[in-house]
Amino acid sequence: MGHNELPLFYVFHFYFFGIVAIVSAVAFVTRKSPVAAALWLVTTMFSLAALYVLLDAHFIGAMQVLVYAGAIMVVFLFVIMLLNLGHASELADGRGMWWKLAAGAVGLALLAQVFALTRARLPEALMLPENALADQVARTGAIAPLAGPLFHEYLLAFEVTSVLLLAAVVGAVVLGKRKEREHAR
Repeated sequence: MGHNELPLFYVFHFYFFGIVAIVSAVAFVTRKSPVAAALWLVTTMFSLAALYVLLDAHFIGAMQVLVYAGAIMVVFLFVIMLLNLGHASELADGRGMWWKLAAGAVGLALLAQVFALTRARLPEALMLPENALADQVARTGAIAPLAGPLFHEYLLAFEVTSVLLLAAVVGAVVLGKRKEREHAR
């Protein structure tokens, strides 16, 4: 098997999970119900995790499921439920048929781009040696290359993100309490 050839199993599953991710992302954007939209987002995140596993990034795939599809989506659903947005029929939805057609066209264009990129050949100068990543992981482990930059160069951004999520939850609680007081009057 050559350097750029992959078994049919990987190619089929790559396209399958890619299409599932695109379709569920379009469904996420076009839903009226915020809970249904959040569940479509979970489907998108699981598809991305499967793509990471297919690319031999098992740690990133596991973190995608644990952190994003697990913890972050629990926070999103908690905030959605706390805001008590009501039924989907009561929500104003400004996205008509044109938006759905435009989203479908963009999705098809992205799919065509992915197909074109899979057929393109990289110049030899840009390709990594065949076992370069496997040798590095064997020497240092899979987690060290990820954890080092995360807890050194990007520590501030990592912590600011957690503070922003906490502020979003507190803001949702304040908005929910204000709505309860207005209904009580």
